[in-house]
Amino acid sequence: MSAPLKIGYVPEHFSTPIHFAKKYYGLDAELIAFPSGTGHMITALRAGDIDIGIGLTEGWVAGLGKPAFEIGDGGYRLVGTYVETPLCWAISTGAARPEITSVDSLKGSKIGVSRIGSGSYVMGYVLAEERGWLIPTVAIGNAVDSAAPYSEFKVLNTFENLRRAVNSGEADFFMWEHFTSKRYYDSGEIRRVGEIYTPWSSWKVVASTKLVKGDGEVDARVEDVLEKLNKGIEHFNGNQEEAVKYISTELDYSEEDAREWLKTVKFPERTQGVDLKAVERTVVILQKAGVLTTGVGAKPEEMVVKSR
Repeated sequence: MSAPLKIGYVPEHFSTPIHFAKKYYGLDAELIAFPSGTGHMITALRAGDIDIGIGLTEGWVAGLGKPAFEIGDGGYRLVGTYVETPLCWAISTGAARPEITSVDSLKGSKIGVSRIGSGSYVMGYVLAEERGWLIPTVAIGNAVDSAAPYSEFKVLNTFENLRRAVNSGEADFFMWEHFTSKRYYDSGEIRRVGEIYTPWSSWKVVASTKLVKGDGEVDARVEDVLEKLNKGIEHFNGNQEEAVKYISTELDYSEEDAREWLKTVKFPERTQGVDLKAVERTVVILQKAGVLTTGVGAKPEEMVVKSR
């Protein structure tokens, strides 16, 4: 009998359908929390510590689009879609940082990120591209090297460390999901400077390449996980009050924020499959932002296991 798969996830409000899948629908897997996010899960997948990851689209795509992909097989492939709506990233600084007056004042500052390659790192470049902070400097073949939009990337691993760093001055700002940040605005620990939305659907499911065959077929246990997630999402959609109770008692959110978040999020009816066009759009934007380089790493069609 095969051992249960190990699933990495971020222990935030978005994980509620995973909880329901485990509690009510026999999701036969070991759930492993990664509060530091998608970048950490990429490391764990490549090390064989987890089999499946549920995390941010931009993190997964950036991980497979880097030159390291050419050394091996990248360690994972996108097999499913977990959240259809974009993610709202709040831009935060310390409570007592009067010199930071607006998003524009962050150009050239120290950005705090959980890990290199994580969503918080990638979105720093997306913000810079949107604001016109990326200045082309040197042409290298078909690619253009851009001047760094920030003076330093401070790798701080956890949300708690990021909050501490913007108050101590170790970092000037960081970006994290809006509702996860809001509690700390309300308490006065950190201050909101602005926000930015991902230009893509926000969460994807990936599986280790050990579970994906050359023809794109996935291990039956992966299919079972996706089916159980479908049931967890169906339960989530049909039991909103239970979802609010779980989020506001077991996770780090108020009941009011949980209800507001429910108005903004949409999970797919069927998690199986990934829209290749969405991945292509993500790659193009990450290339514009300087996170990925044209002609390097995996192509979008190589990142995705075809829908079945």
